[in-house]
Amino acid sequence: MIKINFVQVTTTEQIDTLTQLANTIWPEHYTPIIGQEQVDYMLETFHCADSISSEIKNKGYEYFLIIKDTTPIGYIGVNIEDKTLFLSKFYILLPYRKKGFGRVSIDFLKHLARSFDLTKITLTVNKKNEDTITAYQKMSFKITAELCADIGNGFVMDDYKMELNLI
Repeated sequence: MIKINFVQVTTTEQIDTLTQLANTIWPEHYTPIIGQEQVDYMLETFHCADSISSEIKNKGYEYFLIIKDTTPIGYIGVNIEDKTLFLSKFYILLPYRKKGFGRVSIDFLKHLARSFDLTKITLTVNKKNEDTITAYQKMSFKITAELCADIGNGFVMDDYKMELNLI
């Protein structure tokens, strides 16, 4: 039985822990997919303490650290958009992947969505992130659209939109 806890991020220290996780996970996982330059840009722009703090304080996002025993092993960022739970960020450290922590985390998100009377979880995932796409599909997410968003500095996010219906 996989036992992990989800701790809502509310303090500066927790945000620092989250950004430390991002700075470990992103270069290792995404450099082969999008290159070091875009990884650096995304860490500096979207996964830094200022950006996370702003999303929490000004945009209604909620972040959760994923804790195994007393060790932070990943994080989740969500927001309610159009009566759905948008999974903005979901990252787990490499040694903990493919061990069931992702599935337990999705179960947590299902419960969270239902607590707000939401009937769907949506997310975006890079089209070249094949292992992650496969993992989501095994948890019943479906690809519903292709999206290409300009994120500045000459970079784009070339993604699939995926959805999980909860009814």
